[in-house]
Amino acid sequence: MAQDTHPDPNGEAILLAPSRAGDKEAFGMLAQRYCSFAVGVAYRMTGNSQLAEDLAQEAFIKAWRKLPQFRGDCSFRVWLGRIVTNTTLDYLRRQNPEQPLDETLLPAGPAEEAPLRHLEREEMRQLVRQAVLSLPAQCRVALILREYEGLSYREIAETLDIPMGTVMSRLHYARQLLRERLAPLLELPEHSAGGWREDASDAR
Repeated sequence: MAQDTHPDPNGEAILLAPSRAGDKEAFGMLAQRYCSFAVGVAYRMTGNSQLAEDLAQEAFIKAWRKLPQFRGDCSFRVWLGRIVTNTTLDYLRRQNPEQPLDETLLPAGPAEEAPLRHLEREEMRQLVRQAVLSLPAQCRVALILREYEGLSYREIAETLDIPMGTVMSRLHYARQLLRERLAPLLELPEHSAGGWREDASDAR
């Protein structure tokens, strides 16, 4: 899977202008830049890599068609993220939310790692993934955008088109649910975030 380059407002603008004028090659370069971002969001919301690829492709088609409506009041990444999340949420509303989990994107451990320890690490990743996938969709996407994609609270608010206070509430609820569900499985104290930190100081 192609890796996104670091968002570059200047480079983005250079590609956006011809894309909005109908230049498919320029838009293709823009899509390649944000491919991993789009697929990553869809994958972590569904747990299915092939489905994520399909949803990301659908989102890019929508983005191309809606590009003349892009006003530029936020970054293209945020605007695209809104399309990806809405496309994925629409799919989840139509389908059974329990999608089969896909192991293909689990990072492999070092070759010399003891097999038992490697299995334990994979089991822990799977437990976390299952817990994230079990979250209510609206809370799940907020958590994914924050913890996995590194968006700021303000960017999440823009992506989901909700007030920043709602973002904070959804993140707090998502983290609380994860603590409750993971604490007995991973033998974590219930007051521990277990890696899902409260970071209101980072809201910006």
